[in-house]
This record gives sequence, structure tokens and C-alpha cells, in this order.
Amino acid sequence: MKELTERQKEVLSFISEYLRNNSYSPTVRDIAEYFSISVKGAHDHITALKKKGFLRHADKRPRTMGLTHGMFDPTSELIKIPLLGSVAAGIPINVEENFDGIIGFHRSMLKKNKEHCALIVKGESMSGAGIHDGDIAIIEKQETARNGEIVAVIVEEGAMLKRFFKENSRIKLQSENPDHPPRYSQDVRIVGRLASLVRKY
Repeated sequence: MKELTERQKEVLSFISEYLRNNSYSPTVRDIAEYFSISVKGAHDHITALKKKGFLRHADKRPRTMGLTHGMFDPTSELIKIPLLGSVAAGIPINVEENFDGIIGFHRSMLKKNKEHCALIVKGESMSGAGIHDGDIAIIEKQETARNGEIVAVIVEEGAMLKRFFKENSRIKLQSENPDHPPRYSQDVRIVGRLASLVRKY
């Protein structure tokens, strides 16, 4: 049996998770929208997975794709990341680390042997870095940061997602939107650095 590419593993994992949650398979358009690719691109991935023996179609009707059992467990490629609430890309918001659910994220997208959490972005102050309201920020947990890294931090007013700069006697938290001036603080707790984003269209 031929090896799968990393993207093909991701597509197969998505199909498996969709089947488990809905009891029927996603459409080609569902796959295209989830991965932000064209319908033709999604169709090509499905075709490749069928040729390699990982997918089968019961018939020509939509939502009848199935996994070829016993050949591949796509869930083994997913890391379960806790969703812990919201983080502000704008005015700080009060947030507690309340467990809000689990996100399955493909292990190829994350560093090995690192702990991660997920936070929902609120606001548009980081839009210049491609981070928008409603995105899910995947945070690699660490207590330190290098200048210029985008980090989730806790300040006195609440939780924020900003670009980090350490100055002589204070920390500068820089936005990526000219409508939002930088914030300065001497008391900053770093939650971790931004590792990846998940976005729904």
C-alpha cells in the first residue's frame, strides 16, 4: 500500500472525525471549505485516497464515502488540545482557564514534546498579522518569549494576544493594527507563543 502525503493524512483524519460525529461522510465541498482549497483540489485528494486503498464509495450518491477498515487509524495522527476560553486581540478581557472542549489538531502541524492549548480570538488588533476575530489560536505553552514573537499573555486587565517586546524596565505589547496603540506593562505573565491558527469561513 502506498504511503500517504501529510495533506492526505489530514484529509483522511477530517473524514474520519466527520463520520464519527455525523454518521455520514462529508461532501467534497465540505472538505474544500474546511481546508480552504478548491473543490477540484478536494476531489483530487479523495481520488488519491481511493487509489491508495484508504477510502471507498458505497455508490455514486453524496455522503457515502467510507474508510477501508483496518488499514489506517487517522485519529492516531491527531493531538487533542484543550480549548480554554477566549483571548483578546484588542482591549484585554477577563478570562479564566475554563475547559471549553477539545480540538483535534494534526501532529505534523505542532512541535513534538510540547504542551498546547487553544484560545478563541476576540477583536481585530492583530489583523495585520492575519489574525482575526473568531480565529482559534493554538498556543505552545511556555513562560518566556523572544522579542517579536506573538504571544498570549495575562496582564492586570485580562488576557491578550500581542507581539512581545522586552524593554529596559517594562514589556511592550504591540498590536498589528494602526487603530490599536501598543500597551506597556511591568507585570506580564506569558501563557505561550502562537503556534498556529484555525479559521472557519
